[in-house]
Amino acid sequence: MARQSRLHIPHPSARPGEKPDFSYLDLSPAGSVEKPSIDVRTRDIENLSTDLVRVLDDEHHAQGEWNPNLDPEKLQIGLRWMLLNRIFDQRLWQIQRQGQISFYMESKGEEAVSIAQGMALRAGDMCFPSYRNTGLFLYRGTKLVDMMCQCLSNTRDMCKGRQLPILYHNKDANIFSISGNLGTQYPHAVGWAMASAIKGEDHIAASWLGDGATAEADFHYAITFAAVYQAPVILNIVNNQWAISTFQGFAGGERRPFAARGIGLGIPGIRVDGNDFLAVYSATLWAADRARRGGGPTIIEHVTYRGGAHSTSDDPTKYRPKDEWEAFPLGDPVERLKQHLITEGHWSEEQHQAVLDEYKEKITEAWKEARTFGTMTQGPFLDPSEMFDDVYADLPEHLIKQRREMLELES
Repeated sequence: MARQSRLHIPHPSARPGEKPDFSYLDLSPAGSVEKPSIDVRTRDIENLSTDLVRVLDDEHHAQGEWNPNLDPEKLQIGLRWMLLNRIFDQRLWQIQRQGQISFYMESKGEEAVSIAQGMALRAGDMCFPSYRNTGLFLYRGTKLVDMMCQCLSNTRDMCKGRQLPILYHNKDANIFSISGNLGTQYPHAVGWAMASAIKGEDHIAASWLGDGATAEADFHYAITFAAVYQAPVILNIVNNQWAISTFQGFAGGERRPFAARGIGLGIPGIRVDGNDFLAVYSATLWAADRARRGGGPTIIEHVTYRGGAHSTSDDPTKYRPKDEWEAFPLGDPVERLKQHLITEGHWSEEQHQAVLDEYKEKITEAWKEARTFGTMTQGPFLDPSEMFDDVYADLPEHLIKQRREMLELES
């Protein structure tokens, strides 16, 4: 008798109160995946989209061909930036809970993606981030005070009160504005990369989105254009296992890894341990070199875990086990790089604590300064007439009239 067709509903491996189960993750041993040349054909490296590129083993030693052999000083720099990212997030989360800002999203567990990739890219490369790329803004020089002021929507807010908190931008650092409409950054990145190629530049674009946003139409438009025109772009999929409260299986993660999404179009995919700083750096450098030399786009899937809530509006205990973050088999990216440096004799617990204390004080001082430009309840406040600026090159007559009427009412 033929089996009757029925609708398949994806289910997470564990729910609240159950034991965390990550048996669905296919993990390769550290150092076991070969590193190909950058001129290799996509058809010859399909295994990279299903294997997992890892450098750090369970004893915190670097293994295999993907080891970038970075100087200890550079690794220390990477660790410091990840620590600043995490402490900044912790403090802003507390500030939101105190009612001093309206909303926040932290990057806990995903710091290696932003920092390692930021260090592997060049200053002239254009970045189109998602809302968990706080570390990228920090690494590229965005001031703590400016990011805090954006969250406060005060008189120094870079977005002049027109964006949700944490939707930063930094034109001088070549970082495009974060979009609250998930997925739109992908077509923007591909278009910018196409323009760079038309102009004969060697700058590339990079963009980030989560596993859930791969189900958006913008994702598919972007990878089609990237493949057809061989745009010099790195398209990052940060697979942190959860899209808000929806398990990554709802975006199609059950059948094949997200890194394989572009293979049908001829785009190579690399599935990388997103909590391994060295692996992320190395995979990014490989994809960037390939793009700069005319090899076109690469999709990188970062297998990681969202250590905290989706946002301050979310309670993850309603849909996943409380201890799932602690049980994640790829660990904590900050702790792993720290232990690697200690194992190699280039770091210590005392140094680590000293940096933590230094950054906590630095962030406290930045918050004090940010408040002098206004808070949600205390002035100075933004000038309401600024709402008419920065929209039209030449302000239409009806808006000129509205602004005049508003000023008359205020006077």
